[in-house]
This record gives sequence, structure tokens and C-alpha cells, in this order.
Amino acid sequence: MIRYLAYIASVIATLLSVWELQFGQLWWWGVLVFGLLALVGTIDVLQRDSTLRRIYPLLAHLRYGLESIGPEIRQYFIEKDTEEAPFSRQQRALVYQRAKGVMDVVPFGTEHDVYRTDYEWINHSIVPSAIASHDFRVRVGNLAAQPYDASVFNISAMSFGALSANAIRALNAGARRGGFHHDTGEGSISPYHRENGGDLVWEIGSGYFGCRDAEGRFDEARFAESARTEQVRMIEIKLSQGAKPGHGGVLPAAKVSAEIAATRGVAVGQDCISPARHSEFSTPVGLLEFVARLRHLSGGKPTGFKLAIGHPWEWFAVAKAMHETGILPDFIVVDGAEGGTGAAPAEFVDHVGVPMHEALMLVHNTLVGLDLRDRVRIGAAGKITSAFDVARTLALGADWCNAARGFMFALGCIQSQNCHTDRCPTGIATQDPRRWKSLDVPDKATRVFQFHQSTLHALRDLLCAAGLEHPSELGPEHILRRVSPTHVGSLASVYRFLAPGELLHGLPEHAVFRSFWPDARSDSFAPPTRVQSLRGSKSR
Repeated sequence: MIRYLAYIASVIATLLSVWELQFGQLWWWGVLVFGLLALVGTIDVLQRDSTLRRIYPLLAHLRYGLESIGPEIRQYFIEKDTEEAPFSRQQRALVYQRAKGVMDVVPFGTEHDVYRTDYEWINHSIVPSAIASHDFRVRVGNLAAQPYDASVFNISAMSFGALSANAIRALNAGARRGGFHHDTGEGSISPYHRENGGDLVWEIGSGYFGCRDAEGRFDEARFAESARTEQVRMIEIKLSQGAKPGHGGVLPAAKVSAEIAATRGVAVGQDCISPARHSEFSTPVGLLEFVARLRHLSGGKPTGFKLAIGHPWEWFAVAKAMHETGILPDFIVVDGAEGGTGAAPAEFVDHVGVPMHEALMLVHNTLVGLDLRDRVRIGAAGKITSAFDVARTLALGADWCNAARGFMFALGCIQSQNCHTDRCPTGIATQDPRRWKSLDVPDKATRVFQFHQSTLHALRDLLCAAGLEHPSELGPEHILRRVSPTHVGSLASVYRFLAPGELLHGLPEHAVFRSFWPDARSDSFAPPTRVQSLRGSKSR
């Protein structure tokens, strides 16, 4: 109730001022001032456009007032903050504008230092193209019985439990309107995912939530029952996530309500454990056999896996298993180390895992080198919020992009960093019904839809300017980067890309392949002998 104190105080002060007027006291100014505040607070409580104003009547205007400070003062605070903060604010502002359907054009030209090292751009053509539709799609699962035509921009994995019921409802309703998919996260398919009928990618994590028996083991019958429903379009096995790879997770007992317990298939009021590794397989070949098993049990739906790249020899082991067994995933989602999470140790957030660009290129290059790239699709996730982010990611080798942060901004996230406290001020990352019930589902679903549509409209405009017809035509030669004050190169020249089949005919001139490819084994994730020998004779 503390968040309502300012509003309640204004109402009480208004009533006291009116009472004093009855006795001839000159409290008309109190009626005017406090009455105006009470009126604003009442409007805040009743309106549905802003969840923050509904949860924090009157107090929310302090934040909006600070946001409206002129550009000079705002820039002062930005410059005093960290280097990452300006980027975050600019990207969040762009998402807000597009989600709200506000014009997102910029006056006075670029605010970026175009001579700064790492500045990137896309070159334009003298003969721009004309693309009629912005509904860009890619077919996933050419070998599956039920292939899926996925949008090139979708909602990344965020579980019910991490997000509130109304946040899930709004995301899925927006996905249905826009015809793009919504990844369930490893928390399984909740009733709120099903209400609005948007396309789902069911993520199966190491806890096998929604498809587990009483002991936490994978349950084929429970999996098949949910996987064969029409709304589930693809199956994704989660090996690791970018924000905390190799860590696993715990949903504390206090947060495991009857609703979450029923969704995940766990006991009410007990810690809900996500182990750091899977129990259904322990080798690269075993992983691929599990992929094939889930594809069969789902009735032939596209099935793949998501991973954050860590030890390169482990990914090479999976790739060799694909080549040797002929068992292929329909897709692989590469999750960058810069991905977000509701809570993780600082060391994992900042210093574990490979960033998305390098991880994506490693996966793409390996599949190209094995002549498998045209048979396996690649999705990518990691701080993707704008059309240029999408274009650059596709140019580096992805077929589609997933985003979590951008769609959370569209819901109204203000990055208060209270995701783990259950006190999210916007009703998004909380299970407190006093907060999440204030999130208006129809309004926020519209914003999710508009953000997706506006981003793809902008992507279409970029493609037209570059003289291209479809995102699949984007390559590393289209994106330019300033690599030093005096040198500019396309990503094709900055990075080394393998030729089709190159790994089948020899060892490429590429350090990571030369170091780890020869000794990677399809029957084990263990480090190669060469890696073990580099450790020397350290004693424990």
C-alpha cells in the first residue's frame, strides 16, 4: 500500500480542505491544489495505457517528469553514466516509440560518432528495390512432416514464473496478431500461453517441466500430449542460455504457487530445480538421438536445440556427430552471452560464454564447412532490438532473430532491475497479483504487435535501400565496420568465413578449427587430449 500513499494523502488533504471551508477558513488553495492532485491520481488508477501509473499513482509522474528534461540536461546524465547506459536508453526509447505507434524519425541527423572504432553501417544502392510486404519468413523443418514458416523476428524464451500471467498473455496475443512465434522458455506451456492461440516454440530444459514424471525424469506420454497440440509449432531443447550458461537455476519454494506447480509438474511450495545438465543424454550422438526422438513424438514438428557456445570442442563434437550419423536438428538457436535474465551471479552475466556474434559465426561456419548449412536453420538471440540489429545478425549467418529485451520494453519494462525481488513496478516480472493485474493485456498486446510490425517495416526499408529483395540475401559484405581510425572493412573482410565443404577437404586456416577440430569426438563432450596436455601437471 506504500505506493498508494501519495494518492491517498492527496484525497485526504482535499477532504480536509473542503471541511475547513465549511467553517469559513480560507482553504480554497488547498481544495485547488490537493483536489488537482487527487484528480490526477484517480485518472492514474483508472487509465489502462500505463501500468506504472496504475501501480504508482502520482509517484510515477516524478519519473516521467525526469524523462521529459531537455536534451542538454539528459545528455549530461547520460555522459556521467556508464558507456552501456546511453545505448540502453536509446534502444529502449526506440522500442517505446515503435510499440506505441509514435513516429520514430530523428531530427538533425545521426547522434553516433561515425569515426568511432566499431561504428557500423549498411551500404545503400543507387538502384533501390521495392518490396511490397514486410512479412519476411523462413521455412524451418524441410525434412519434418510439419514444417513451419517462421517470421525473421520473434519472441525469445521467457518462462511463466519469471514473467507474470498478464505479461505472457500480452506477448502471446501480440504474437498471434503479428504471425510470429513466442518461445515458452523452460517453464513449460502455461494456461496463459494457450489463451490467445499465438504460435509457440516449446522449450524443453533440463528440468523437463511439463513433460516429467514425479521423479523429474522425461515422460514421453506427457510430452507427446502437449507437443501434438496445434499451437505448438516447434520443439527446442535448451542446452544452455547466454545469461548464465552451465549454471542451472532454482525457483525458490516461496514462488512455487499451485499454478506454477501445475504448469511445470512439480510440488507446490518446494524449490523448483533446473539442473545444470540434461539426464536424457550424455554424448553428442545422444543429444541428436534425443532430437530425433522428440521430433517423432511430436508428430514430425521441427525440432532443434538452443545453446550458448562455450568450449569450442563441445560444439565441434556435436557437429561431427551430425556429419557421422546423418541425424540433423531442424534448427539451432545460438544464444549470446549478452542475453538477459531475471537473476544470475554477476560473474556469469559478465564473464561466462561467447558473445552472440562470435558464437553465431562459429556455428554458421561449421555447418557451411560440413556442407550442412542449407539443411539446418539458425536462429540467434542477444540484445537485438532494432532493424539494423536484425540485419547485421542475418548478415553474419542467422536465418531469424529472437528478442526478449525488446519485447519486454514493448510491454513497458523500465529496467528497474527488480526482476528477482517480485516487486517489478510494471507488473511484468512478478507473481504478485496486486501488481501484474494492473498490466492491461489488450493495450500491451497491441504494443507488442506494433513493435514487431514497425521493426520489420524498418528492416524492409533497409533492404530496399541496399537494393535487396529478402533478408536471406544479406551477407557479411553488406555490413561495414570502422576497425580503426584509418581503416574500414566489410564484415566479410573483418572475419574469416569458410567455403562450402571446406571442413570435408582439409583443415582451414582458422585458429579455432586448427586447435580443436581434429581431436573433437562425436561420442564424447570431454576435452581432447591436446587440450588436456596444455593444462600441464597442476596438482589439486
